[in-house]
Parts: sequence; C-alpha cells; structure tokens
Amino acid sequence: MTEEDKATEGIVHIEGTEDKADAKSEPNRLFCFGMGYSALVLARRLRDEGWVVGGTCRREEKRQALAEEGFEAYLFNRDQPLESPEAALQGTTHVLSSVPPDTDDPVLDHHRADLIKLESLQWLGYLSTTGVYGDTGGAIVDEGNPLSPMTERARRRILAEKRWLSLRHRDGLPVHIFRLAGIYGPQRSVLDRVRNGTAQRIYKPGHKFSRIHVEDIATVLQASMAKQRGGAVYNVCDNQPATPAQVTAYGCKLLGMKLPPLVLFKEAEKNMSPMAKSFWRDNRRVDNSRLKYELGVSLAYPDYKKGLEAIVEAEKNKKK
Repeated sequence: MTEEDKATEGIVHIEGTEDKADAKSEPNRLFCFGMGYSALVLARRLRDEGWVVGGTCRREEKRQALAEEGFEAYLFNRDQPLESPEAALQGTTHVLSSVPPDTDDPVLDHHRADLIKLESLQWLGYLSTTGVYGDTGGAIVDEGNPLSPMTERARRRILAEKRWLSLRHRDGLPVHIFRLAGIYGPQRSVLDRVRNGTAQRIYKPGHKFSRIHVEDIATVLQASMAKQRGGAVYNVCDNQPATPAQVTAYGCKLLGMKLPPLVLFKEAEKNMSPMAKSFWRDNRRVDNSRLKYELGVSLAYPDYKKGLEAIVEAEKNKKK
C-alpha cells in the first residue's frame, strides 16, 4: 500500500453531498468553534470536497492565516463572543466544537441560543476526552461505563458534555459527543520529542494509554455526518493501548536514534508538572468497538506503529 493509499484509507466520502448541494444550489457549510489541530484536518478535507467552511480562533494572526487558506475565520474566546453570530452561522449545516471548557463551556455560554435557532443545522459534534472515565486500574471502558473523573479538568468536561447533550434532549438538536484519546500526528508526536531530546522512557508497570491519529479523528467525524444518530457518544481511539515507553522506543527505532534511559515513574514524578502528573493518574484501556460497528469506520492507523511509520514516510516524501 502506498503512502497516499494509507492517508486516504478510512476516509469517508459523505454520499449525496453533491446531489444535495445541486438541489439546494448551495454547498453544505461546516462551522468549527475552535479551528485547532484536530478540527483543521476535517475542515481541509471538507473544503477540498467543495464545502464552505468557517470557524473561530483566538488570535488575529491565525485568523489571517485561516482566511488565506480559504476559510471564513472569526475571532472568539471567553471574553470575545462572535461579533455577529447570525451572520457568521448563516447557512451552516454542520457545527463542530473543539473548544475546551474553562469555568464552563464558553461556546454554550455565548451562543447556545444562536445554535438552537439555526434552522439549517443538520449535525452537531462536540470533541470531549476519554479522561471523563477516570482511573479504572487498567480495566477496559466503553461508552456505557460510569464517569469517574479524577481531575477538575475532567469534571468540567463532563458538565460540558451534559450541556451539549441537553441541546438534544431539550431542543432536538442533532448532537454527537466524541471522547478522544491522546491525539498525535504530524508535528505533534513522540518523534518530535525524540528529535529535540525531551523524550523519556518512563516505566510504570501495567500502565497503558490509548491514542488516536488526527487523520482518523476526521474520518470518524465524517462517518458520523454520513450516519447520524443524535445523542450518540463515541470513544475515538486506536486498537492498541500502549505504554509511553513502548511508543518512545519505537520512535527512536524509526529515527535511528539512541534510546533515552528507562526511568521509574516514582523518580520521574518528582520533576513532573501538575499537568503531567494528572496525565499519569488515570490508567484505563478504551474500547472503540462502537465507532466500528455503528459508523463502519476502518481506521487508517489502527496502532501507534502504523501511525508513526506513516509520519516518518510522509516526512521523507516531503524532502524529495
């Protein structure tokens, strides 16, 4: 399989998009609250399929960069709601929010009413985190498991999920929740840390994490758009939970670089930031069966090895 084949494996083409657009004499329109790392992959795919895509960012510099890519870009944050939400959202058929909660969800705080009255809306997605499950001691969790957050950040995510789902239960909006595992991809993987010398091999027996390649996130979102089920919740992760030490070791192998020393977690923890400590607090394995049997998704990168190999191969091809 060529690298181009790998990159397009699992990509879902939303059937009927062209016919629908012809019938209405206008394309579908995606609006992303938060055009960050994950949302941009989806945005670029749909733009290239002929969709109109708009969204928000926090800085003017990025707004200009997004506009240069052909996106309708707007500034938005907790202290700066959309200046003219009706104009920004006009004609929007699909909405994705990747904005994390702070004290609460800023998108809903400012624009809940705007979403409720958006008559053109066909699909609404919210990117959450598998952190809402908390620590299961390494046991497998699926979407039916109770939520037992261990951090304030995860508790806020649960509250945000409930608020988004209330738009489904109370207002009939087509809300879908996507609980993402650790996100990686080009320019954001262990390969970058190996190269800059910050990668570690931390040993904590039995402690594994789930991951998901950023391209596969977009694939899952497109599949949901094509096969909607309002109120659904999906775990979005690959098939193989692994220890960070395993992933670091494989990254070093791919780059032909020396392994960093193996460090016991108790020693490494002494120099960890609060954020890093919270990352290690939870130990669980996440089940992704629902996105396969319900959405029919075939992941292009079903484990970290295939994902990292693809990143390295793409970097090589780019240099040619």
